[in-house]
Amino acid sequence: MGEKKKKEAATKNWKKVLFVAAAILFVVVMVVSSMGSRWITGLAPIKAGDTVVLDYTFYDATGTPFLTTSQQLYKDQAAKGAGILYGKQISLTANQSLRQALYPVMVYTPINGGSYQEFAIYNTEYDAISSAVAGMKANEKKKVSLAAGTSMSTLFTPEDLQQVQVNVSALQVGDSLLMGVSENPNASAANTSAVSYLRLGQVSRISDAGVVVDFGYPYAEITVVSSSNQ
Repeated sequence: MGEKKKKEAATKNWKKVLFVAAAILFVVVMVVSSMGSRWITGLAPIKAGDTVVLDYTFYDATGTPFLTTSQQLYKDQAAKGAGILYGKQISLTANQSLRQALYPVMVYTPINGGSYQEFAIYNTEYDAISSAVAGMKANEKKKVSLAAGTSMSTLFTPEDLQQVQVNVSALQVGDSLLMGVSENPNASAANTSAVSYLRLGQVSRISDAGVVVDFGYPYAEITVVSSSNQ
């Protein structure tokens, strides 16, 4: 092949490469265009007022996960025979306090054959998470301290526990109890008219007066699934 034909062949090959590269670039541009500004939002830090969707895992005082949106973690813990709840993702506004006392989230509990019920997140916990997400980005994880600095303990009388079929004599300090809590602090466990939500607590004291259950949690791990500007 002559020198001229070699140059022509090389030029054709480069044209093919450039054509393919241009075609790929066109596809990339089309894909990005179809996403609008969503990909930019995912890269930008979350600001106060942004709507954020979160995955989360709550831990008890022993460092054991008891509520998670991670299907794999739920399966792993359930396979070990550990008590764990499977929750749905939550959507909140970054750096915005919760006005009501409790924030209910839907969770699956294997108790009584399995069912979905509402689990209570306290407003202090919600506020800690809402504040922590500011500055995070999509897929970023963070450990959030939930220590409220105030007591989250509740005294249940023997009569209260009898109403929910809990045997006081079988309880020991350190045992976990899945109880119902209400936005009305004066509502008793026997008050069927009060709206109550699930809450996992740990027995901290047992006396003739009843059983003191601590409903506080030390920390949670959160992961940003998505966010959008308001």
